[in-house]
Amino acid sequence: MNINWYPGHMKKTKDLLKSQLKLVDIVIELLDARIPLSSKNPSIDEIIGNKPKLIVLNKIDLAHDGETRRWENYYKSQGFNAIPVNTMTGAGVREIMNEAQNITQEKMDNLKKKGIINRPIRLMIVGIPNVGKSSIINRLAGKKSAKTGDRPGVTKGKQWIRLRGNMELLDTPGILWPKFEDEEVALNLAFTGAIKDEIMDTETLAYRLVQRLYNKYETNFVERYNIDRNIEDPLEVMNAIAINRGCILSKKEIDYDRVSNLILDEFRAGKLGKITLESPINEGE
Repeated sequence: MNINWYPGHMKKTKDLLKSQLKLVDIVIELLDARIPLSSKNPSIDEIIGNKPKLIVLNKIDLAHDGETRRWENYYKSQGFNAIPVNTMTGAGVREIMNEAQNITQEKMDNLKKKGIINRPIRLMIVGIPNVGKSSIINRLAGKKSAKTGDRPGVTKGKQWIRLRGNMELLDTPGILWPKFEDEEVALNLAFTGAIKDEIMDTETLAYRLVQRLYNKYETNFVERYNIDRNIEDPLEVMNAIAINRGCILSKKEIDYDRVSNLILDEFRAGKLGKITLESPINEGE
């Protein structure tokens, strides 16, 4: 798998993030509930240091409910609150705001004692591409969102967005990019669309997805594509799906490009059901 990595770019990103951390009270680390480990930037804990942090598990509408609960318990055992969120319905958004207030309560009380009244709680959201940061921001801001302008010390172009509940968010789009330390991480990010399909051909990607999912989520495939439950080989599963969905070329050959895109698109859209690719038990919970 050919994945480029640019150390110079990462250093610049780290330096930018560290400089902006001084301006915020709390960092919200946004993870994909289907791949909480793979969607975590491996440098984020080092970068934010002792800054208060709140973990948000986004896209729970696409993730397996039982696995999401296990991830909540896992993070709780690690000393973090992890809030599951569905930006489609807004579920969990109020909990983000409540928890941010709880975590920063002592600091805000100290500011009041110094005569600083009604100073907004300042947040920063970090997360990899396609993890739903914009949707979270829109939910937090509500319909009356408004940029509050540059503040001293803020890199030019970075804006504060006014949120509900006397909060402000430092908007830093695209500030983080995942480091691919192993193939499994890269595959998980590719499966969920966090990185472009061009890192590997879609046929191979779809095959690897079927290979990964079919044993655990066989019923999902059977019900979605009306295929024989007794099929075991991933390629034969793809062939059966192609036949049932009409992904056929001339001379009755399988159109692997079309069926591969079909499988990937339907998995990413949740049409295969609620599926989680990583379990905390694999990390020695």
